Order: sequence, then C-alpha cells, then structure tokens
Amino acid sequence: MKQLNVNVAIIGGGTAGLGAYRAAKAHTDNVVLIEGGPYGTTCARVGCMPSKLLIAAAESVHQIEKAPGFGIYPQGETLINGKEVMARIKSERDRFVGFVLEGVDEIPAADKISGYANFIDDHTLVVDDHTTIIAERIVIATGSRPAYPAIWNDLGDRLIVNDNVFEWDDLPDSIAVFGPGVIGLELGQALHRLGVKTKVFGLGGQVGPLTDPEIMNYANQAFQEEFYLDADVKVESMKRIDGEKVEIQFINLDGEPDTFIVDYVLAATGRRPNVDKLSLENTTVVLDERGVPSADHYTLQTSAKNIFIAGDASNQIPLLHEAADQGRIAGDNAGRFPDIRAGLRRSSISAVFSDPQIAMVGETFKQLEQRFGGCGCFATGEVSFENQGRSRVMLRNKGILHVYGEQGTGRFLGAEMMGPNAEHLAHLLAWAHQNKMTISEMLDMPFYHPVIEEGVRTALRDLNAKLHLGPEMIKHCLDCGPGC
Repeated sequence: MKQLNVNVAIIGGGTAGLGAYRAAKAHTDNVVLIEGGPYGTTCARVGCMPSKLLIAAAESVHQIEKAPGFGIYPQGETLINGKEVMARIKSERDRFVGFVLEGVDEIPAADKISGYANFIDDHTLVVDDHTTIIAERIVIATGSRPAYPAIWNDLGDRLIVNDNVFEWDDLPDSIAVFGPGVIGLELGQALHRLGVKTKVFGLGGQVGPLTDPEIMNYANQAFQEEFYLDADVKVESMKRIDGEKVEIQFINLDGEPDTFIVDYVLAATGRRPNVDKLSLENTTVVLDERGVPSADHYTLQTSAKNIFIAGDASNQIPLLHEAADQGRIAGDNAGRFPDIRAGLRRSSISAVFSDPQIAMVGETFKQLEQRFGGCGCFATGEVSFENQGRSRVMLRNKGILHVYGEQGTGRFLGAEMMGPNAEHLAHLLAWAHQNKMTISEMLDMPFYHPVIEEGVRTALRDLNAKLHLGPEMIKHCLDCGPGC
C-alpha cells in the first residue's frame, strides 16, 4: 500500500472541499484532496442550478397562464414538451458542472487522491485499499445526502430523490412529493406547473424553513390555492402496484379516505451529513447527538485540534455560500495551524425559489423567541404585498413580510417573508443586518418609486412605530407616490 505524509488532507471535493484546498495551499504546498465520487458540487450537479432550470421552465408556462389577467389571450393550448424541457435542463446543468471541473483540472494530479477515506486515528487515513495518508491536519468536507425512511426502499426505482429528477429524459404523468421543505416546494410547484399531476405531503405542519407562525400559515394557504399540499398528512399505506406505479392511500384535506396513484414518489424529507462512514469512532472527535462532529462556529475546529469540518458535513447551514465560507475558514486554519483564527461568518440569508418566493434573514422568529424568552424585547413590523403598488401592477401581489427589531436599541434583528422578489429583498435586509443597522438608519436609505422594495420601507415604518422610535404609520402616505 502506498504511503503519503502531508501537511493537510481534505476529504471531499465539493464546494467546501475545493474552498478548503485553495485556502490551505496558500500556506503550504503539501496538500491532498481526497474524493471518492465525481468531482463537482451538489449545487451544480443536482441542487441549486438544475432546480432553477426546472423552475424557469415552469415560470414560463405560468406567465402564459397569467396573461388573461392583463387582457391578453394566447391562442390555442399550451404544449409542454417534456423531452425538450429535460434536454435543456441537462444541457445547461452539464455546462455548469463543466465550469467546476475546469477548476478541478487546474489542481495538480499529485494533489488528487481517488477513493473513500477512513480514519485510523486523528492523523491517519486509509483511502480504499491503496493509500495510507499520515496528515498533520485534516479537513472533513464530505457533504450530505438525501435521507428518508428505510421502509420506502420497498418502492424500488419508483422512489426517487432530487438527484434522480435531473436524469429524466421526459416528464412523468404524476408524482407524490414527500417533504414540503425547500426542495419539496421548489420541485413540487415546478412539476405541477409543467403539467405533472402533483401532490405534496408533509408531517407536522412545517412549510418551508419558516418559523414565523403567521407567515407559515399564509404560505400554506397560498400554495394550497395552486396545488395540493397537506403539510400534516395521515398516510394509511404506500405500496408498489402494477409494476410501475405506487398507490398511496391517505386521509385528504376534507378528512376523507383518498387514493393517489403515481409514477414516482419523490423523497424530499431532508439530508444527512456524510460522516457516518468515515470511522470517526477511531478518532478523539466528539460527536453530537446526531453523530456529527461538534465544531467551533467561527474556526470550524473540532474537539480534535488538528481536525476541522466544513460545508454540509458540519450540519450547520446547508447552502452553497455557507459551504464556500466554511471551506475557506477550515482550510485557512488547517493551513496556518496552530495559528487558529476566527473566520468571517456572514449574516444568514436563505431563499426558497417557489412562487411567491420565501426568504429569511438574520435571526429567525423562533430564535428570537428562544433568545428573549417572551420578555417583549423585540417587536415585529409587517407589510402585506397584496395591495403593494408595484406588486399589483405585475399581478404578483401575494405575500407578507415581517421584520424584527430590538426594543431600546432599535437594531434590526432579522426577517421572514413570502412575497415577490423575496430573493432580492432578502439581500438588502441581509446587508443591513450584517452592518448592524438600526431601523431608523435603514429608513434613511433611498427608496425608488414604484418598486417592490417600498414594501420593505412600509414594514420598517411599522416596526419603528412599534419600537416607539418613530411616528405611527400614516395610511396611504403619499410622500413617495400612490400604491407604496
């Protein structure tokens, strides 16, 4: 067996691993990158990019359906060619993956080790049956994978995860989506709009990543107006029938027994970090109750001082920009060890590319409730987009925004929202949050007219009044024009 002695070993060649590799190389040339599967990122291959391609196709159909609301009537039936839809998705997906692989190709061949790594101790890794690596420092960046109940495996190839969707050559006739989280909502709504008979099921009533009860309730109702969504379904049975179908017996929203026969069941019930097959029991790393290494939020250092963890494997925030930041921090610290430094952890921002979109910034409603313990130390400002001027102009007037501010200081704490262009509104609010702005300072910023962002100002004005730092809201204020 081949033996290597290195300064830094990175396990995983995705977003976090590639970021860690580049950061570590800034300090030492003696770095190896270990990858057992195909190089590339979850985002490019099966995540954010191919899903947005599917959503873009669905949005184009939806715009045609909305045209009569403007007095425009497309002639004839809209034909959705599933094969062409999927061909474009796969072609563009492969293009995005190609960009990632171009970066991988620039990594020296000697630095890339093919295979799956297992820990022998805190400093020793065995890669498959061909290489032993003795590393002074190690970064775990092994990503995550879809998780679902094991009993569902009885469905065979009729059970799929989001990865499988982007390998289709054509759209199916029907699908049941389990899990109304980020992936389930995005794919479920998009497939529904593309003509696939779709029902979305969940347990416990959770819709998306939202924690604000009022916004979650609004989101649940808004989605139910467009497609079948039961976020707390009671499933009586689910079994494979006729070879190529799945029969789901459940209690429907009217409380009556119902049956849905589908081509596929899409499991969008969450993801689990890929750390369970690393033989971490051979190390001194302390694991949390989920079996994931505990790590410092700012340094990404585990309890074993020479081992770091980054990206989805850390089970912190499974988003590409977070994985990239964590990879850089972990790689930098592994490279400069023992000179460990706290890295920049940006204000949190997340989005669901549903329609209307869902977005969250800073501290969530649930986190604020837990932190302040019901002391009344924060207030909530609100705006509805149903009567917001620009939103109504575009017939996109659905949604609600809540912004949270601290009593006394007036500091902006966070926001949860469902609404038009929420991805863009969230960026403005995230920048304000990271700069620790007060609500008054945010209200001093420029707002153009007529734009959806004026809704943010309305919510901020409402919040400023509730913090007793500004006047009460004036209904139909005209200082910026009608419909703001």
